[in-house]
Amino acid sequence: MAARLLLLVCVAAGLLSAEAQDAYSQLPDVYKKGVDLALEQLNSHAGVKHHFRFFKSVDKSEHDVGFGTRFLYHHFYLKPTRCAKGATISDLQSCPFRNDRPLMDCAVCYKTQSDQLEDSPAPYVHCIHKPRLTQAMTTTRWDHWKTMTYSTGGATIMALSTG
Repeated sequence: MAARLLLLVCVAAGLLSAEAQDAYSQLPDVYKKGVDLALEQLNSHAGVKHHFRFFKSVDKSEHDVGFGTRFLYHHFYLKPTRCAKGATISDLQSCPFRNDRPLMDCAVCYKTQSDQLEDSPAPYVHCIHKPRLTQAMTTTRWDHWKTMTYSTGGATIMALSTG
C-alpha cells in the first residue's frame, strides 16, 4: 500500500514538473515578450543569485485600442532553478526548478504595436519574492495598468466638437 502511494506521489510530481516546463512554450508570443523583459531586468540585478524561469500565469488583461495597438498586463510567477545565474546552457528552459526557494511574483504592463514591444510609454516591470508582496504593491500594479490604458490620448465621439 505504501509503495502504491509513493508511486502515485512520484507520478503526480513528474506531471506537475512537466506541466510547468511547458508553461512558457504555451504562452502567446506577445506575453512571452513581457516575461522575457521581467527576466532580463531580474537577471541584471546584482542581488539576484539564482536563475529564474517562467512558472505560471496568475492573471492576464489586454486592452485593444485599435490599429494593431494593444496594452497588456501580465501577472505571473517565476521560479528559481538549479542552474547558476548567467549559465551558458543552450536551453535554459531545461533547468530543473528548485522547491527550496520562494517564487518571484511579477507583474508587467506594456504597449505593443503589431505585436512588437513599444518603448513609449516605458514598460512597467515589478518583481518581488512572493512572501514579501503587500496589498499596497498589488494596488500600485493595478493603478499603473489603469493609468497606462486610460491615458492613451485617443479621440472619442464624445470628445469631438461640432461647433
